[in-house]
Amino acid sequence: MTRYHPKLLRSLLIILFSDPFPQHSFRPLIYRDTKIRCPQFTEKAFCAGKREPEKELEAQRWIEAVIGERFPSDLPYEFALRDGIILCKLMNRLQPGIISKVNVSGGDYKFMDNISQFQKACVKYGVPDVDLFQTTDLWDQKNIALVTQTIFAIGRTAYKHTEWRGPHLGPKPSEENRREFSEDVLRAGNAVIGLQAGTNKLASQSGQNFGASRKIILGK
Repeated sequence: MTRYHPKLLRSLLIILFSDPFPQHSFRPLIYRDTKIRCPQFTEKAFCAGKREPEKELEAQRWIEAVIGERFPSDLPYEFALRDGIILCKLMNRLQPGIISKVNVSGGDYKFMDNISQFQKACVKYGVPDVDLFQTTDLWDQKNIALVTQTIFAIGRTAYKHTEWRGPHLGPKPSEENRREFSEDVLRAGNAVIGLQAGTNKLASQSGQNFGASRKIILGK
C-alpha cells in the first residue's frame, strides 16, 4: 500500500475540495456574440436595490415600442442596457438629435460615454435630477432598480411633450390644481374668527383664559 506524506495528503485534499471561485457565490456566465465584457455575477449584484421584474418588463416593452427594436434575446435586461446604445436610441427617438453621436464600438470608455450622454439628454428633456441613476448603477450593476426608475421618469416626462405622439409609459401625472381667489374673498377669510374661541356672533375675548390667573390680595 502506497503511503503519502501527511503534508502532501493535506495539500491534495485542499485542492480537491476547495471552491475554484472563492470570492463569488455565483459562477461567472459567459454570453456569446456580445460587444461588451459581462462582469462576473455576484450575490451583491443581484441584491443591490429592490428589483421588480414586472416593472423591468414594462420598461423594456415600452423602449422596444419607441425605438422599434427588440432587446437582444441572449442578454438579460441589465446587460442589454449596459453599453448605453439602447438608452441613447430611446432619447433620440423621443427628441430627435438630442444626442449627436452614439458610440456603437470602441470599448468600455466609449460605452460609458454613451451613458453619460444619455444622462445629459435626460436633463435637457426635463427629467428631474433626483430621478437619474449614476453610471456605476448600470455599468457595475450596483442598482438596476434605479435604472428602471429613471426610465419610468422619462415616461412621465414624455407626457409633458405634446409633440410626442408615440406610446407612453405609466399613468399620466396629475396636473396641478391651482385656484385663484379675489381680494374680497381673501379679506373675508382674514376676518373669520376661529370657532375654537367660541361662537363668532357678538364675538369678544370674554371667556378666554391664557394661563393661570393671579390673585392680588391687598392689605387687610
